[in-house]
Formats: sequence, C-alpha cells, structure tokens
Amino acid sequence: MTLLDSVKWFIEASLTPSPTVFTIGIAVVVLLPILLHFLLLAATPYATLPSVLLVGPSGAGKTALLTLFERGPLSKQEDYESSTEAEKSPSPIIDGSPASALLTHTSQTPAAVELAISDDRSSSFRDEVDTSSGSNARKFLLVDTPGHAKLRRYALSHLTGTASLKSPSTASASFPDSAPKKTKLKAVVFVVDAGALLSDSEALPSAAEYLYDVLLSLQKRMAGGKGSKAPASIPVLVAANKQDLFTAVPAALVKSNLEAELGRIRKTRSRGLLDSGVGADDDVSAREDGDDWLGEYGSEKFSFNQLMEFDIEVDVVGGNVVGDGPGADKWWKWIAERV
Repeated sequence: MTLLDSVKWFIEASLTPSPTVFTIGIAVVVLLPILLHFLLLAATPYATLPSVLLVGPSGAGKTALLTLFERGPLSKQEDYESSTEAEKSPSPIIDGSPASALLTHTSQTPAAVELAISDDRSSSFRDEVDTSSGSNARKFLLVDTPGHAKLRRYALSHLTGTASLKSPSTASASFPDSAPKKTKLKAVVFVVDAGALLSDSEALPSAAEYLYDVLLSLQKRMAGGKGSKAPASIPVLVAANKQDLFTAVPAALVKSNLEAELGRIRKTRSRGLLDSGVGADDDVSAREDGDDWLGEYGSEKFSFNQLMEFDIEVDVVGGNVVGDGPGADKWWKWIAERV
C-alpha cells in the first residue's frame, strides 16, 4: 500500500461514522481546551502588585488605618456595614462615633487589601477610582502585620525578603505562613500612638525597639545587596497617629524622641556586642558582618538623616484615623507618591 493509499484510507475511516470515531472526536473536543488552559496558565506569571507594609506596636492604629483606606471615612464605613448586614443591632456610641467604626481587634496574622490611586496620583482614599480593564489606575496592596512582640516575625520576614504576598483574589485576605506569596515592596509605614508616646512610660521604648529592628533590617538589606545592581530603596513613613487626642505629641517631637531613644538602643546593643568579646580591633569585621549598629558607624548621636547613606528615606508625619485633626490625607499622599 502506497502512502497515498494510506492517506485515503485514514480520511475515509475518520469520516465514516463509528463508535471509535465518535470517541476520538469527543476526547479531542473535551481534552484539547483543558490542555491549552493549563499550558497558558503555566506560561503566564501572576500579576505582581506593588505593596506597602503597615508595621508598628499593638494598639497604634494599623488595622484602623487599613480599614479607613479600604472603606473610606466613618460615614462610608457605616454604609458598607449596613449594605453587607454586618451589624444586626445598633452599635454603642463612643465620643459621637459608632464603636464598631472605632474599635478593631488585635491582628494575629497579616492581612492585605487591594487599593487603587489615579494615574496622576491625585485621587484621595475617599474617591471611587475606576479599576476596570483598560483604566490607568495604579493598584497596590496595603499589608497589615501583627504588632505583638511575638508576632513581629511576619513583618521582618517581608523586609528581609524571606516572605512575600501574592495579590489576593478578594478585597481583603489573610496570608498564613504556608500560603504561596509574591510581592514588590515599595514602602513601609510605621504607625505609632502619638497620644501615648510620652504619657505611657512603656510606649516610647517599645515603639523605638521595634522601629530599630525595622530600620536595621532595611539597612542590612541595602548594605548586603549582591551583584552590581543595588536593591531598590524602600522609604519609611513614621505615621504619628492619634493627633486628635489631647495627650498627642506633635510630629516634630515624635521624631526627636524616637531619634534619642534609637540612639540609646544603639549604644545598649553595641555595649552588649563588646561584652560578648568583640573588641576594638574587630570593629571593621563586625561592621562588615552586619552587626546591630544603626546609621553612621561610631557616631555619638543618632538621626534619621544618617540612614540616607543606605538610601533609606525616613519621614515623620502626624495624622489621625478618627476624630478631629489633620486626618490621614498626608499619609495617603505619601504612599501614592511611592507606589
């Protein structure tokens, strides 16, 4: 049988109705689209959104800020809760505002919301930004992390690059350690309670200790970058929250007090390093190994400006989530300029 005869036989057999022909035809129609789907899915990478990390001690107002940026001011939050039937009975009133809008629970795991700003970065968190296909809106993730001392590993792991987040499929999602994650960290917002910073004897040391670890992680990230291309810089905003309170410390005093406390912590940790056996002759090697010295090595006083050596910009801006005061507009603008 020649090749032409074989081709003719195959064509005639495939066009002749039979159980075999029907079975093969159904298999091709059903399996081919599924196979193509998986091939395209494997070849298409997940969309990586820029992210902003919310860190800070417990009770500073991180989750409240996340909720404000997600749902808008209190009036919009009330409409949101009504439309989703989140509340079955009226909430108690605290200082003229619903308690449900003011009180949040302590975070136990990271949570992220997908937000958007206009292409020219002029939109406010109060605006409804068009995120439909074809729009020029810039989407980003705002990631809230637990502030408890035993749970701060979540935030620090993101700063060191050992963990990341993938864009959630819903408006809000939690990410356990076992979840697959991917992110492009653009900025860090460190929230402090300006109302308790000086009135509570534990507030300033606790906040400064955590901020020291955050800044040191970023410093080591920049100093330890491998290859000819330096890591992208990650700016830090210290959000001095609760400026609506009578006991609140202005942003300038928050900055000076934090710098003084960070300097004290730096000396304490350096003294501990010396006590452990690292002498003066080991200063250079200790520095190269990435010790706990933050900022300009050997300087007497610490200031945030010293971190510019590592391309780390630190701004301290006052604001508040609820009540009368400057609000959160400056924080939103700061974030919008960096995502």
